[in-house]
Amino acid sequence: MLDYSTLKLIWWLLVGVLLVGFAVMDGHDMGVGTLLPFVGRGDDERRVVINTVGPHWDGNQVWFITGGGAIFAAWPFVYATAFSGFYWAMLAVLWALFFRPVGFDYRSKIDNPTWRKTWDIGIFVGSFVPPVIFGVAFGNLLQGVPFHFDDNLLSHYTGTFWALLNPFALVCGLVSSAMIICHGAVYLMHRTEGDVQRRARAAAVIFGIAALILFSLAGVWLVHGIDGYRITSALDPAELPNPLVKAVVRAPGAWLDNYHKMPITMAVPALAYIGGIAAIVLVQAERTLCAFVASSLMMAGIIGTAGVSMFPFVMPSSSDPASSLTVWDSTSSHMTLAIMFWVAVIFVPIILAYTSWAYRVMRGKVTVDYIERNKNSLY
Repeated sequence: MLDYSTLKLIWWLLVGVLLVGFAVMDGHDMGVGTLLPFVGRGDDERRVVINTVGPHWDGNQVWFITGGGAIFAAWPFVYATAFSGFYWAMLAVLWALFFRPVGFDYRSKIDNPTWRKTWDIGIFVGSFVPPVIFGVAFGNLLQGVPFHFDDNLLSHYTGTFWALLNPFALVCGLVSSAMIICHGAVYLMHRTEGDVQRRARAAAVIFGIAALILFSLAGVWLVHGIDGYRITSALDPAELPNPLVKAVVRAPGAWLDNYHKMPITMAVPALAYIGGIAAIVLVQAERTLCAFVASSLMMAGIIGTAGVSMFPFVMPSSSDPASSLTVWDSTSSHMTLAIMFWVAVIFVPIILAYTSWAYRVMRGKVTVDYIERNKNSLY
C-alpha cells in the first residue's frame, strides 16, 4: 500500500486532473452555449450550434459531479468549509445550471420565435455564469478566504457573498470565462461550416487573445499586489490531519516560492501561453482538431498555474492564517485515500475510453441541411 504522504500528493494531482477534465469536457459545451446567441443568426443556425454538443453535453456533467465528489471524499475539511463559505455562490451556479437541461430539451418543442429565443437566453445564462463564478472562487482562494477553526475543528466563515465579488476575483472570473469561450469556439469551428464556422473562428481568436491578456494581468496583480501564504513551522506530511498544528504567515511574493524552489514548475504557466498562442495560430490555419488540443493545454496551464502557485495550500485563511487548509492537513484517512486511488485507477481509464469512443462515433459536421433532414429528432 502507498504511504500516507504519497497518497495525499497523488490526490492533489488527481483533483487537479478532474478540474482540468471538467474545464476541457464541460467547458467546450459551456463555451458553445455562451456563444449561441451571437454565432447563430436565425433558428436553423442556432439549432446547428446546439446540436454540435447535443449528444454529449449531459454526459460531460459527470466531470462536475465527479470533481465535487472527489473533493468531498479526499478533502472533507475543504469541502465543508468551501460549501459553507461559498454557499450562495454555489447556489448561483446550480440555479444557472438549471437552465441548461430544460433549455436543451424544451427549446424546439414549440415552433415559436419568442419561445425559442427565451430558451436561447436560458442556455446562455446556464453556460456563461458557472465559469465566471468558478473563476471568482479561484480568485478568492488566491487572496485567502475569511474563515477559522475553533478548538473542536468546526469551521466558521466570516465573509459575505458580496465580498467575494472583489476586483481581483472578478478578473479571475473573466480569465475563466474567456478561456472557456475560446475553447467552445474552437470546438464549434471543428463541428460546423459556412457562416457559423466563420463567426466561431473570429470568436476563438478574440477570446483566445483576451484569455492570455487577462491571465497575464491577473499574474502581475497577484505577484505585486496580493500577499501569498507560507508555512513557517515544521510539518510532517504523514501525520493525521489537523489544520491547527502549523504556523503560517502572509508575505509578499510568497506565491512564487514554488517556482524559486523548483524552476521546472515554470513550465506550467508557460504551457498556458504556448497552448493559447498555438490555438490562435491553428484556428487561423483551420487546423481545428489540433487547435482544440492546444486550447485544452492552455486551460490546463491556467488551472495548473493556480495549483502550483498555491501548493501545498488548498484553501488559505485570510482571517486566521494558521487555519489554512493544505494538502497535508485537510485530507481523509489513509484507508479512504487508498481505496479511492484504486477505484480511480480502474474506472478513470474506462470512462476515458468510453468518452473517446462516443465522440468518435458522433463526430462529423453539423449543417443546416442535416438539421432539416432530422428536424423532428434533434434539439
